[in-house]
Amino acid sequence: MMNILLVDDEPLELDQLEYLIHKRFPAWAVFRASDASQALKIARQTTIFLAFLDIHLPGKSGLDLAVELLRNHKMDIVMVTAFQNFEYARTSFRLGVVDYITKPVIEDELNEILTKYERIAGFSELINHAIQIIQTEYSEKLTLNYLASRIHINPAYLSRKFQEEVGMGFSEFLNNIRLKAAQKMLIQYPDMSISGISDKCGFNSQHYFSQMFRKVTGISPRDYRLKEIYH
Repeated sequence: MMNILLVDDEPLELDQLEYLIHKRFPAWAVFRASDASQALKIARQTTIFLAFLDIHLPGKSGLDLAVELLRNHKMDIVMVTAFQNFEYARTSFRLGVVDYITKPVIEDELNEILTKYERIAGFSELINHAIQIIQTEYSEKLTLNYLASRIHINPAYLSRKFQEEVGMGFSEFLNNIRLKAAQKMLIQYPDMSISGISDKCGFNSQHYFSQMFRKVTGISPRDYRLKEIYH
């Protein structure tokens, strides 16, 4: 699964970049941040594969953010700026970013970069369809049989194809999507109970949710909330 991070303090720029990325790769998951602190929080919560960072951000600059992201996470970074300044480009490449584009972002130039990741995102139409359903209906009581019936194929065949292409089973992938949603909700809704979040994210019980959450993050949902909100 391709997780993409977009960092810019201008909402319209984020909207345009997200639109162009989803136009080419609708199944990619796009995460947005308006400054370095939001971006770093997302990177701690989610495995980001590719990030587009605006150089001019409020507070910590995009270049400083790139240094920190590359130090602590394995991801590719593309710098984005409204200024066609060679010094910025040279500094960016010296830091280890993979590319550099200027605003306004031209679709053909963006697609040149995205094409390099096409093989990684090269799921079949069948699996892309399955992933889109999971991403929109993860909060429901989603089962492999139901998913197979939605796309009109045999459940055993879907299970095998999912494992082959995605690299993990349907249940593990579904749990990952649910846990990522729970991580967001724990921060966005500090007054919602752990039980309520568990239910909203599609888990059968709070006990199972807490067990899976701890297995993935190393801490309980309650401790995670306290750590992220009061960090």
